[in-house]
Amino acid sequence: MAHTVADQLIAQLIEAGVERIYGIVGDSLNPIVDAVRRSGGAAKGGIDWVHVRNEEAAAFAAGAEAQLTGKLAVCAGSCGPGNLHLINGLYDAHRSGAPVLAIASHIPTPQIGSSFFQETHPDRLFVECSNYAEFISSAAQAPRVINSALRHAVGLSGVAVVTIPGDVAELEAVGTSPKFVVPARPAVVPEQTDVAALAEAINAAKTVAIFAGIGVRGAHDEVVAFADLVAAPVGHSMRGKEWIQYDNPFDVGMTGLLGYGAAHAGIHDAELVILLGTDFPYDQFLPDGDKVQLAQVDVDPSHLGRRASVQFPIHGDVKATLAALSPLVEKKADRSFLEKTLKRHNKLMDSVVGTYTDVAKRAPIHPEYAASTLDSLLSEDAIITADTGMGNVWQARYVTPNGKRRLIGSWLHGSMANALPQAIGAQIAFPERQVVAIAGDGGLAMLMGELVTVAAYKLPVTIVVFNNSTLGLVKLEMFVDGYPDFGVDVPSVDYAAVAAALGFFSRRVEDPKELEGALAEALAHNGPALVDVVTDPLALSLPPTITPTQVKGFALALSKLVLNGGAGEAVKMAKSNIRHVPGL
Repeated sequence: MAHTVADQLIAQLIEAGVERIYGIVGDSLNPIVDAVRRSGGAAKGGIDWVHVRNEEAAAFAAGAEAQLTGKLAVCAGSCGPGNLHLINGLYDAHRSGAPVLAIASHIPTPQIGSSFFQETHPDRLFVECSNYAEFISSAAQAPRVINSALRHAVGLSGVAVVTIPGDVAELEAVGTSPKFVVPARPAVVPEQTDVAALAEAINAAKTVAIFAGIGVRGAHDEVVAFADLVAAPVGHSMRGKEWIQYDNPFDVGMTGLLGYGAAHAGIHDAELVILLGTDFPYDQFLPDGDKVQLAQVDVDPSHLGRRASVQFPIHGDVKATLAALSPLVEKKADRSFLEKTLKRHNKLMDSVVGTYTDVAKRAPIHPEYAASTLDSLLSEDAIITADTGMGNVWQARYVTPNGKRRLIGSWLHGSMANALPQAIGAQIAFPERQVVAIAGDGGLAMLMGELVTVAAYKLPVTIVVFNNSTLGLVKLEMFVDGYPDFGVDVPSVDYAAVAAALGFFSRRVEDPKELEGALAEALAHNGPALVDVVTDPLALSLPPTITPTQVKGFALALSKLVLNGGAGEAVKMAKSNIRHVPGL
């Protein structure tokens, strides 16, 4: 029987299947933390407290756990600065569709509105990054608000936030909560007239292409079978990669800023392009809906047509839509477009992406070689997180999905420093699986304190630092916009030494001949491990299609660099990146 509001809250979380709360203890949060202590821990049917070093990491860890398990995860922050730190990770979780509950404790109730020490208004601050944000002001109100928050987080696949003053959490519990039972998710079946119209368009089109996103999750075989039926090359977004790329003979890679292969050409050269379960945000990489017929299938109707002009919007989930659509579609006999696109894709993979790894014996280490080597050593069911920036590029281009591996990143919010805390959440949720964080030196530096968290819990996370002493993707952005790089380089840091001081197994690798051995040792180590790979700072990644504007901007920036006395650096950059340009 719950005694306080805090005890009642913990009992409700246990009923919802929550096993842990990520956060930092302190002042207004203390009644809830003590209720966690009294619960006895997850091993005894209660809840564990996971002590991170920054509440931002708590939110990232909870978001990663929720994305990987599909279940509710929880983070918490004390009043004022404590829960303010949660915001960035909560934005990422919410945009990623992760069911996360955030507990934001508040200053004493009598002091609210008086500019009291650490006073903020968390019930207002979290509105934009949540489906539900509510303030608990009494014991009688608490159980129903908590119950509603749980239902919003799980039912709408996003963040819910409850704000609770410390003095309210200490009150004697009143009343009971409605029982928390979660129904199974139903299939969203599309309207038959919309399906029939799309089938007619497919049958009339000479060439069809598919661009798949995260919405194809659970429909891999159906998408591949449909692609075979309509002779369609299948491109994918970063979020769709792990769900559709593997065991797919029609895969032509990825488009967008991180892209590779023939996906861009495939979806621009077809008469009809079908967007399956994707709300891909970069409209400059999508075909013009006024020049190419576009169809879009999505379970969320607000996504339909908001990126490009869509002639055939279908409100439904991908699996149910393909089940209704396939019987109405005629098998295409002419497969020349598909074969041409696949041939182009294979050539690009061999001559551009593939050749990145042919520089294995040269120092400084090329990041492409490092990523490729890491991929060859990963376990079959590894979980791989990646920092935003060049880490995402190497994850996108070199980590091979197989239907069992999981890929996590800050793909919609685009935050730095996400890889390490997401790896923490992944490893705690899946202690028996291999978890690897692809960290940039910039991202790791931002939340480096979480190395202490890894060490404290002796988590067998392997952190691979791509250490080029620069913000690589920002450097590229500056060049394509016509700016010489400025403010992106930082002094070299020996992250292996930092990790060693915390008790990690650590290696710093500067010689490419030592890379494979160091990675293999780290992955085999039963405990925290970090490999600091010193990579070429001049190795940049270009998108799969290069526009005249980008070429002009890159040339202009290099000209400015030369005029400002950087001729040597310009030549080195050209030598490092000439192999990135398609056709060369």
